[in-house]
Amino acid sequence: MVAQVVVDVVHTNVAKPFSYLIPEGMEPVVGSRVHVPLGRRMVDGFVVGLVTEDQLDCPAEKLRPISKMLDDYPALLPSMLELAREIATDTHCPLSEALRLMLPAAMRTGRIKQKQETCVTLTCADPEAEAAKQKRSPKRAMLLRLLADGRTRSLNELGQLVKDPRESLKALEQAGLVRLSQREVFRSPYGEEDEKPSIQPPLTPGQTEALESMLPAMERGEGAFLLHGVTGSGKTEVYLAMASRALEMGKGAIILVPEIALTPQMVRWFRSRFGPATAVLHSRLTDGQRYDEWRRIRLGDARIVVGARSAIFAPVEDLGLIVIDEEHEQTYISDKHPRYDARRVAHSRCRREGATLVLSSATPSILSFAMARRGDYTLVEMPKRVADRPLPAVSIVDMRRELEAGNRSIFSALLIQKLHRCLDSGQQAMLFLNRRGFHTFVSCRSCGYVVKCNACDVSMTLHRDPNDPDADELRCHLCGAAHKPPEICPECGSKYIRYFGSGTQRVEEEMHKLFPGVATVRMDIDTTKGRDAHARLLDDFGKGRAKVLIGTQMIAKGLDFPKVTLVGVVAADMTLNLPDYRARERTFQLLTQVAGRAGRAQTPGEVVIQTYKPEDPCILAAAAQDYRAFFEMEFSRRRTGLYPPFTLLARLLVESVSEADAMQMNERLYDTVQTYLLSHPLQKKRTLMVRADAAPVKRIRGQYRYHVLFKLFDHPDASPLLSLMSELTSLSDERCRIYCEVNPATMM
Repeated sequence: MVAQVVVDVVHTNVAKPFSYLIPEGMEPVVGSRVHVPLGRRMVDGFVVGLVTEDQLDCPAEKLRPISKMLDDYPALLPSMLELAREIATDTHCPLSEALRLMLPAAMRTGRIKQKQETCVTLTCADPEAEAAKQKRSPKRAMLLRLLADGRTRSLNELGQLVKDPRESLKALEQAGLVRLSQREVFRSPYGEEDEKPSIQPPLTPGQTEALESMLPAMERGEGAFLLHGVTGSGKTEVYLAMASRALEMGKGAIILVPEIALTPQMVRWFRSRFGPATAVLHSRLTDGQRYDEWRRIRLGDARIVVGARSAIFAPVEDLGLIVIDEEHEQTYISDKHPRYDARRVAHSRCRREGATLVLSSATPSILSFAMARRGDYTLVEMPKRVADRPLPAVSIVDMRRELEAGNRSIFSALLIQKLHRCLDSGQQAMLFLNRRGFHTFVSCRSCGYVVKCNACDVSMTLHRDPNDPDADELRCHLCGAAHKPPEICPECGSKYIRYFGSGTQRVEEEMHKLFPGVATVRMDIDTTKGRDAHARLLDDFGKGRAKVLIGTQMIAKGLDFPKVTLVGVVAADMTLNLPDYRARERTFQLLTQVAGRAGRAQTPGEVVIQTYKPEDPCILAAAAQDYRAFFEMEFSRRRTGLYPPFTLLARLLVESVSEADAMQMNERLYDTVQTYLLSHPLQKKRTLMVRADAAPVKRIRGQYRYHVLFKLFDHPDASPLLSLMSELTSLSDERCRIYCEVNPATMM
């Protein structure tokens, strides 16, 4: 037999499978990882096919043999190999790059190995009698008595009870009384504490109705559902019940959450219900933890997987269910190549593996809700909160009137009043502002100069250290560059440097000024860089050690804290006027989701929304928690403006360190497309717009960015043009990288 191997090297010259002889005694299967020669070096690869020698188009004696197999089991399931082929086609990348998504990075590079520990097993028949003989060594006698129950114990465990037991154990092994051996131990991402087991509570009528709508399809191995439930309606309990049924059927489940911040709470719920059958996958795990969790899933020890976007590639065999929580979030679309959409990948896996897909949100994306109305998904609704608790009462504050009244604080008088009442009653509050840092930009009041990043076409944000005023620095939120703020204007030499705008750091400082004795927790990218930072901060707030949680969008959805009765939205219209057709949709979603954090237990909740545009229909709909009203309004606007879902927005994005090279390649792409459209009238008819321009953010991390932007009718006749766009990415070279994006997460 001959193995068809895709080498783990991302380059167009080696993108096709290569043939290798299988040595005598070696038995690779499709999905095995192997070590093979490539030119003068040795590389890893994936077996993607097996053929006989007579199927080759070259003599077998010219082939080189596989050097060795890397695992004692196939790392890739057949279904995952097919999925990788589909992603490679959809995202226009080499198959090897798609295959990399399926495995932990440290496993591919060989940086991580299985962790072993020494364990001890008793082999003598009468340990008490043998212990009595050890008159000269009380330590050996103690070890024999500890092992008398017949359990195999680790050397570390015995070392906590007996000081330095290794030499004594070796003596006992030489006497034939114990056996020392090695066993694999999995590195746990959960810490020392085990979750207390929980049982399924009685379901509400709304939860029961939702389950009865979806379980029959899951038992048949089919179905795609959009679960639309208001905040606090108990959607998580529905996921738990469906996962429980999947386990009863001998199947597994994947539960995706959009933010790592949501993972600790979701994992806690699932581990308390399913114990060790639960695994977690996300980017904040150590290499060893991620590798071990992946192995537990691949070996079948863990059947329920909770994680962020990349967990969609978890190697769950006999998959029965995929749940995508907060399905509207753009974080499900990868911002790195290959640019896959986890929701599309989930569709594909469910269709291929006979599983049920549940997309869930209190504020579904316009596209998903439109697809549900069209019949592509079955719509399941949960319109009431658990125990018929009321939605929070919402107050809208016009910040223009606050300024007229002389209030220069970032908090309105009403929000301050309600914070006093909330904290005095022993409850908790959340303050939301979707901007980190202290001030959002630095400008010269003499000439108007704004301090921008040297590597990115964006203004820099001031970050302050409350303990060290000299540590203030300007940071770029795209590339992370940082430097000291200027004391004089670099443009005109003026001393009139001023700071504008507010971020979460400033909100935190204002809270401490107004409520000096109140403990706060701030959650944004700056405070959650550590591996366990999300879990630690949420634990502080959940256990009441902090009374106010301040944060960006990572606190806006999914979190469930019973004592939160007040939510304050500091600047509701911050995202309303971004240059993106989805700006209104995302503003509505953020406001509705963060408002839903209040009043989730017995005490009713309140929300204060501060805005400079209180009359905006988007803000009014969010205040009323009226998704359908917003959907009809936004759907009509997009129909009029011919935006998705009525059209497709696509682009060819060019990136280069040279602006001249990026512009030249962009013009070349534009000319090629225009020539194609002139010779294909039907394609031209389906194309509403083609425009070559600089990307809205022209430079990121030192790369100049230009794009050819397309607006197409969403029609099968448009597919040849999309195929042409895919082919044009092959013009990438060492000077310019070209990417093809269809309905990307952001056009910035």
